[in-house]
Amino acid sequence: MAWLALTVFLGSCSSGPPVRDDSWPAATPPLYSLIFFVHGDASYTYHDALGEAREADDVVVSAARAIAEANPRAEVYIFHEIPRRHFLFIFPRRDGRAYHYRGGRLVAENSYWRDQGDSRFASALEFYGAGGAGREPPPTRMLFYFGHELPEVGGSGYDASYPDRKFTVEDFAGCARALAGTSGKLDLLVLGTCYGGTPHTIGRLAPSARYIIASPENLHLSYFDLQPLIHIGIDPDETTARFAKDFSRSAFERLASEVQTTVSVVLYDTEATQTYLDSVSDTYDRWLATADGMADRSPARCDCAQEAAYASPTMSTGLTVLYRAPNFGRMKNTPGHSGWECWRSVD
Repeated sequence: MAWLALTVFLGSCSSGPPVRDDSWPAATPPLYSLIFFVHGDASYTYHDALGEAREADDVVVSAARAIAEANPRAEVYIFHEIPRRHFLFIFPRRDGRAYHYRGGRLVAENSYWRDQGDSRFASALEFYGAGGAGREPPPTRMLFYFGHELPEVGGSGYDASYPDRKFTVEDFAGCARALAGTSGKLDLLVLGTCYGGTPHTIGRLAPSARYIIASPENLHLSYFDLQPLIHIGIDPDETTARFAKDFSRSAFERLASEVQTTVSVVLYDTEATQTYLDSVSDTYDRWLATADGMADRSPARCDCAQEAAYASPTMSTGLTVLYRAPNFGRMKNTPGHSGWECWRSVD
């Protein structure tokens, strides 16, 4: 019986294709494609208002699945990156879970390995490609990433299950490029991470997205409010720009009502920000080239407007900045933020 159980387990870990339900009517093609990557292979435990411990990544996945079920005109992909575990302490189990919804229905669900292929996103991108095979992509496509800060350099230890594997914003930019494909830019990219609003991060992601929503500051729980997605597509006059502004405002207002620390949410029009990004990219990249050797000095972050090398008359072009200073501490009276976060110079 033990061998039979083991055989069944190993069969469940096979890398066969997911079972798909493609009976959704072709006459009602989706208007929106929503793609969620939720990183859960790290510490995301927090306590809710009742004092109960919760895992933030599980909360986001549940919210994304509810959104998928509530949107009959959307196609939704959800990728949950989970810690690697072992069966009988020996056999590794898959550490990714993928869901594909179309028309409010779950049409495919599969587990996958995150350490196979030429990138940590290879298996997820294969699942995504299989779901859209033979179909034109929806007219509006949005990508959401939820997790810890995307490292700009280094990147070791981002995944608790793979402490030696490196992951940086360059890796995620490659994923965004693959999702954008040859059909033009993604319409909106949302970074539910801390310190996403840097010239380097926005600059690397800008070629793949028309609009980016990110926080240049610390972001409480690293998650935005997803409720506006429940109603996406109901207003026939809604544009991506308008939705992005509404989403930003909703995220900002929720955070401002729930936390006492700094709240900053910024909407970046990537075409309009290109002049500023071009003007500071060389300087920022040179700084990053030396950053690995500065661990002992721990350089601090700051508003880019506070650093002469990054302050520029064009730095506010294309930005919609929502900012509230913390309710306590030395930053309490800070009047605002440029919308860009940099590393402070170290002499």
